[in-house]
Amino acid sequence: MPMQATILVLLALVAYGYLLGRRRAVRSVDGRIAELHSVPHHYGAYVALWCGLPAVLLIGAWTVLEPWAVRSLVLAGLPEGRLDAMPPAERNLVWSTIRNTAAGVGFGSDDPAILAAADRLDRIRRLVDGAGAVAALAVAMLGLGVARRRIVPRLPARVAVERVITAAMILASTIAIFTTLGIVVSLVFESLRFFARYPLGEFLFGLHWSPQSAMREDQVAGSGAFGAVPIFAGTFLISAIALAVAAPLGLMTAIALAEYAPRKVRSVAKPVVELLAGIPTVVYGFFAILTVAPMVRDAGAALGIDASANSALAAGLVMGIMIIPFVSSLADDVISAVPASLRDAAYALGSTPSEAIRHVVLPAALPGIVGAILLAVSRAIGETMIVVMAAGMTAELTGNPFAAVTTVTVQIVASLTGDTEFDSAKTLSAFALGLVLFFMTLALNVVALAIVRRYRESYD
Repeated sequence: MPMQATILVLLALVAYGYLLGRRRAVRSVDGRIAELHSVPHHYGAYVALWCGLPAVLLIGAWTVLEPWAVRSLVLAGLPEGRLDAMPPAERNLVWSTIRNTAAGVGFGSDDPAILAAADRLDRIRRLVDGAGAVAALAVAMLGLGVARRRIVPRLPARVAVERVITAAMILASTIAIFTTLGIVVSLVFESLRFFARYPLGEFLFGLHWSPQSAMREDQVAGSGAFGAVPIFAGTFLISAIALAVAAPLGLMTAIALAEYAPRKVRSVAKPVVELLAGIPTVVYGFFAILTVAPMVRDAGAALGIDASANSALAAGLVMGIMIIPFVSSLADDVISAVPASLRDAAYALGSTPSEAIRHVVLPAALPGIVGAILLAVSRAIGETMIVVMAAGMTAELTGNPFAAVTTVTVQIVASLTGDTEFDSAKTLSAFALGLVLFFMTLALNVVALAIVRRYRESYD
């Protein structure tokens, strides 16, 4: 039975178990629901969990173990000595050939042993899939029967269901934590490999970035230069321009929508502003390179400034427009959440609306506003497409917004693409950039938290 059909049948059994548990609980007290320990839907959820959870766990374990078991059975059927003394890479190649032959795609083989193994693979897969489906449905039926027998008026179904839900939440949070730790560990491990080849001090304070190996010894470096200062300078320059656009416009938009706009205007204007966040970044990139970049170049020429076709200013302006919704939407929600009693008290003391906003509403909403700006900064730092299309990929140390620069994320993408060996210095430099960017973002969050704690106003 295909996995999709098994899941559909399992969902039907879970739904039936829910209805059965609910109905049996009500019948056990002749409709007097007040005599039940829990409300009826808890009993339904109790039976549904007994029916579905063991089967889902079995399917998950089966999905993980099935490829290994099938491979072992198929390879064990090859002629004796065929795989002896064969290195792992060649074993993997043989297995890929068997799978391609069985599927009729890719590069197959006319070898009789491979053809026989492909036929055996088809038979084993059908047998294993059928056995897995039967086992999962049998476990579901068994759980359904056991849970049905346990339905009595005094069964603490609510407690049991909430324990399962709590365990699921703990599991989800644990997975999230370990995923984060795994990302950090992988960054640290690969970064250490890079720093074993290139000094940490030169990476952090070097002024030249040229990851490609030089063709001549008299060039920047015989094995490439990895001074990251120009890259981080470009990242901060573009992010600063974007924040200079998004922070005031987003905050003023939030204040206008939350404090001044009528309800009908707000109900239309807020979704329209939030649509900016849904536009693909490649569209912003086209807008930047086709519209904004020529305007910046013409404006620079009018001012007597030598402006590049790709510039930090063009990328920063478009990026600032893109992240306006991150500031305006969150700041609007935070400002709207400030208690109306604070505004009323300010008005009672003779404050004008603008004075109440400046001296009461904004200080009370400061933590949320700072959080919104931090989210916008993180989004700006992580943007790649707009920078590639509008600012270029030139690693130049400059504070001139009319010059072409690059960012950390662009160089990470450039280092991990192309025909480059994974253990080369160029590829490993991407992990070093990611690690430094991670710690810089962490430091930014710590500083922002300190600012919030310093200036936050508490109300009873």
